[in-house]
Amino acid sequence: MADDTPVSEIMSSPVETIERETTIDEVARVFAEEGVGSLIIGDDPIEGIITEHDVVKSIGNGQDPAETSVEELMSDPVVTIRPHDTVENAGDRMGNNGVKKLPVTEEGIPVGIVTTTDLAHFLPHHRLEMASQPEEDVPDGEFE
Repeated sequence: MADDTPVSEIMSSPVETIERETTIDEVARVFAEEGVGSLIIGDDPIEGIITEHDVVKSIGNGQDPAETSVEELMSDPVVTIRPHDTVENAGDRMGNNGVKKLPVTEEGIPVGIVTTTDLAHFLPHHRLEMASQPEEDVPDGEFE
């Protein structure tokens, strides 16, 4: 049952960490190379988190990615959860704090991360199945 499932069963691990002096262009390279959408700053303790959204927003605001450091853009403090906490609790914590990425920590050290996508894949009644073709009436702009 979803109410009892621990976060450790759906988290991605290991989690990628970087230093606060890292530049945004380096962050973008790590996102592309590692296929991740967020990075944790520091690892004992966690100092912050940076996401793809933060990087895109900074570039849109005209900040130079070669000169802008993670420290200037990172979110802190970071909302976290423990591996034994439930998936339901993770969803509540994300919703209550307006975050889409939730680092999982043990004694302050990051051991994984849970995202809203992880929650959507875990909860079958919220899972979206993508059709190979749109429904017949969609191209005509007709909806039920």
